Amino acid sequence: MALTGRAALLAALGSLPVGIWEPSWTGILAVNAPLAVACACDFALAAPVRRLGLTRSGDTSVRLGDSADVTLTITNPSGRPLRARLRDAWPPSSWQPGTEAAASRHRLSVPPGERRRITTRLRPTRRGDRRTDRVTIRSYGPLGLFARQGTHNAPWTVRVLPPFTSRKHLPSKLARLRELDGRTSVLTRGEGTEFDSLREYVPGDDTRSIDWRATARQTTVAVRTWRPERDRHILLVLDTGRTSAGRVGDAPRLDASMDAALLLAALASRAGDRVDLLAYDRKIRALVQGRTAGDVLPALVNAMATLEPELVETDARGLTATALRTSPRRSLIVLLTTLDAAPVEEGLLPVLAQLTQRHTVLLASVADPHITAMAKARGDVDAVYEAAAAAQAQSERHRTAEQLRRHGVTVVDATPDDLAPALADVYLALKAAGRL
Repeated sequence: MALTGRAALLAALGSLPVGIWEPSWTGILAVNAPLAVACACDFALAAPVRRLGLTRSGDTSVRLGDSADVTLTITNPSGRPLRARLRDAWPPSSWQPGTEAAASRHRLSVPPGERRRITTRLRPTRRGDRRTDRVTIRSYGPLGLFARQGTHNAPWTVRVLPPFTSRKHLPSKLARLRELDGRTSVLTRGEGTEFDSLREYVPGDDTRSIDWRATARQTTVAVRTWRPERDRHILLVLDTGRTSAGRVGDAPRLDASMDAALLLAALASRAGDRVDLLAYDRKIRALVQGRTAGDVLPALVNAMATLEPELVETDARGLTATALRTSPRRSLIVLLTTLDAAPVEEGLLPVLAQLTQRHTVLLASVADPHITAMAKARGDVDAVYEAAAAAQAQSERHRTAEQLRRHGVTVVDATPDDLAPALADVYLALKAAGRL
């Protein structure tokens, strides 16, 4: 005979043996009375959750790809020991895929009147601010039959900064900068250089650099050394409009542009130049101005952390007007934007003269390496069609770049891995030529 619903439920709970009869309520109460007493005692001995005190400490910022430790301190003010499971909830992008359950859940035991610390290790997968959601605690009695559960708000924010992967190129660029700066035997002389010091003549020096007056005052031949002019102004302009959202590899174009901007900022600040940042699409998204050489890189990294591409068409006129207000004197304006034909021809070219008549303009764009691979494809009909499409796309980019060059703009078009060092090399070339 099949068990009735009530008898099946009780049998599943272990309160009744499996049988073919339906017990009376008196029998049920008699059998379950000890269990009910045990459950009640277990619930009563579980430490209360609402009275717990929670405070946080730990990291407030981390570079993308690194880990951050956030410590949660739990204080048990009650007279009962706390035996609990805890979930420290953060946004899904705070962990690598598949690791959230192990990283956010903890077991802890806190004696009466004491405190304990647990550490949650975050490894974010996206830039921006990561804010904790809530802390859920389940407090068990000594038998583990019943539990009290509640949530607490313990606010904390971890800012995920750009990774700055191109910093590996900085030592080699600084070595080239020292050559330009007159600190090695390789010396240059151009329009944008200034007198640095005198030193003794060595074979191979340009005789035009001999200082005859200084030579007459001493027993050796003296030559002048020169260094590039310092205290030039550089404005980095990040286009955060629609085209910056296009993904190249695993990241948006905006991320590659930011990485290139950081390397250039680090190099230029070491060269004694002043660096500002403007992020713009239809309004200002970030603006960093007037920072010292030691503060500019942290300020730029912090400002870039929360930038996201906006799915709107960039207002080229508004961008140009804002850049001119930000840089009233002659500067090097570095536009990190697209080389797509339509945005450049319809938006940037009509207003470009306003920038080039007063400033030196450099445009840097992220190229898609997949297009280059497609252009080399051969072997079947599909590959040939892909190669033709890639060749057409490359031809359009080259034509757009040539249009910009005819307007006096220096153009850098490179893949994400090559953009940062290529942009730094162009900056050094402009500095060596005295064009800043």
